[in-house]
Amino acid sequence: MFWEELTGDEFEKAVPAVGRVCLLPLSVLERHGHHMPLSTDMLIGRELCRRAAALEPAIVFPNMIFNQILEARHCAGTIAVDPEVMLAVLDNACREIARNGLKKIVIVNAHGGNNSLMRYFSQTQLASRRDYVVYIAEPNLLPEDAEVEKQWATTVDGHAGEEETSMILAIRPDLVHADQFRDDGEGQPQGRMSALRKAGVETAIWWYADHPTHYRGDGLPATAEKGERLLAARGRALAAAIRLIKADSEGPRLQAEFFAAAAQH
Repeated sequence: MFWEELTGDEFEKAVPAVGRVCLLPLSVLERHGHHMPLSTDMLIGRELCRRAAALEPAIVFPNMIFNQILEARHCAGTIAVDPEVMLAVLDNACREIARNGLKKIVIVNAHGGNNSLMRYFSQTQLASRRDYVVYIAEPNLLPEDAEVEKQWATTVDGHAGEEETSMILAIRPDLVHADQFRDDGEGQPQGRMSALRKAGVETAIWWYADHPTHYRGDGLPATAEKGERLLAARGRALAAAIRLIKADSEGPRLQAEFFAAAAQH
C-alpha cells in the first residue's frame, strides 16, 4: 500500500498490520539515453515496491529522488543535490518514518549511482542511538526464477539498455520513444580510462569516461514481455526478503545491545 494514498485512520491500522515495515524506494531524475524518460529509475523502484507489497504487505514510502547523481550534472533534466543534503534528507525521512511507528525501514534502490551512498548511509545508523533498523534489500532472484536472466539478447547493459527499457515498456510504454533508438554503438563503453580501471584505480569521472551520454547497452531488443517477466521475478524476490525482515529479531536486539555498550565509553 502506498503511504500517501492512506487516510490517517487507515495509516494507524496499517502500521501493525504490515509488521511495522516500510519500503523506501531510492531513485533519481536523470537522462536515460535518447529514448527513455528522466523518471526511469523512479518508475522502476516504485513498481518493484508495489509488486512486492502486494505479495508481502508493507507500506511504500513516496519516491525519494534526491540521491546521488552528481555524475549527470552535465545532462539536461538532472536533479543533483549537494552531498550533505542527500544524507540529511534521507536521515530525516527515516526518522519521520520511524516516528510514525514503522521501525523496520527497507531501502529498495533503483539507481546504480546510489550503491555507495546507501551503504555509507547504512553505516551512519551507528552514529547515534535510534529505535529503528535500516535494511538494504538487494535480493537475488529466487531459484525458480533463474531462467529470467537467460532472456537477454545483449551482453552490455546497465543504463537505458535492454533490461531497463523492457521494464519501462511494461510499466509505461507511452514514455518509451521507439523512434529514438540508436544502433550506432553509442551505448558501448568508450574505455577512456580502461587502463587505470583494470589496475584497480578509479576516480569520480569513471562513468563519464565510458558513458558521457548516459546510455549503456542497447534498448533495441527490449520488449514489454521481457520487462514483465523481470519485474514479476524481482517483485517475488523482494517479497521474500520482506518476509525475512519481518521475522528478524536479531537485528533490532543487536543494535540495541550495541548502543548500550557504546554509551559506556
